[in-house]
Amino acid sequence: MRLAVAALHDLVARVLTASGLSETNAAIVAHTVVAAERDGTVSHGLFRLPGYLATMRSGWVDGHAVPTITQAAPALLMADARNGFAQVALAAAREPLCTMARDLGMAALCTSNAHHFAALWPDVEPFAEAGLIALTVINSRSRIVAFGGRRKVLGTNPIAFACPRGDGPPMVWDQATSVVAQGEVLRARQAGHAVPQGVGVDVAGQPTVDPAAILDGGALLPFGGHKGATIALMIEVLAAGLTGGRFGFEDRSADYPGAQTSNAGQFVLLIDPVRTAGAGFAGRVDALVEALRDAGSERLPSDGRYARRAAAMDGIEIADDVYAALLAAAAG
Repeated sequence: MRLAVAALHDLVARVLTASGLSETNAAIVAHTVVAAERDGTVSHGLFRLPGYLATMRSGWVDGHAVPTITQAAPALLMADARNGFAQVALAAAREPLCTMARDLGMAALCTSNAHHFAALWPDVEPFAEAGLIALTVINSRSRIVAFGGRRKVLGTNPIAFACPRGDGPPMVWDQATSVVAQGEVLRARQAGHAVPQGVGVDVAGQPTVDPAAILDGGALLPFGGHKGATIALMIEVLAAGLTGGRFGFEDRSADYPGAQTSNAGQFVLLIDPVRTAGAGFAGRVDALVEALRDAGSERLPSDGRYARRAAAMDGIEIADDVYAALLAAAAG
């Protein structure tokens, strides 16, 4: 069947409320779930909803958490998510963070005690729509073996970037520091097919294409070998060391059977490009994009996502069994 975006958001919010989130928090988290589904990032859309529900049942997350925001320096906000979802803390900090960035040229947000289980690009795209450059990173529980190590220490630690353009929507990209995001490996296991060579190793540290072997005691590998590992390490420092959040190896979710999220940290940096490049910044980005297209680059970051978003104006296709499960979950 096909549901309008707003109708799907309402349904997902009701599912999350029934699972224990406050109405305010459920609406914020539902936005990230539905945005991913709408834009074709299915590994972080409705596919993730059972993980949210299992985590809520485990008691690992506080669905009613109200974050606290404090100003640590003229251009620095600190957020304690109070063991709630990171998007809720970001929503609480968004307005003062934007004001600081415009007043001072840049601003940063350090969030701790937060759970992030969604795509990362929805966090930064709104800032670019408002004319700001945005960069964010989060860390997660240990999932990567790096630098020839014998066990997992670093998380898949994604990074997202967004900047405004003049002749189109913002240029946005979002990527994990593993070869593929863990969500893609989860989808492969569910579908019963192999992953490509080089994605991960089994419990003995041997290369494998079996997603179950990677997920059950094995590990993912960083993209680009040590180059991806150094980026994952940097993110661990920014998202956990700098914010006061947990490092991936300090994760305690195993103490809560069924929990699938990580209690970790998030770092957000905003820059007002008008302060450095003036009013012509967006046009400069357009010129760069045009040069790439002239060079033969047919697809640039976020092109596919925006195309799928436009197609979703007519509604989002939902499998009948998924829709029935959503209705049942919303009813409690």
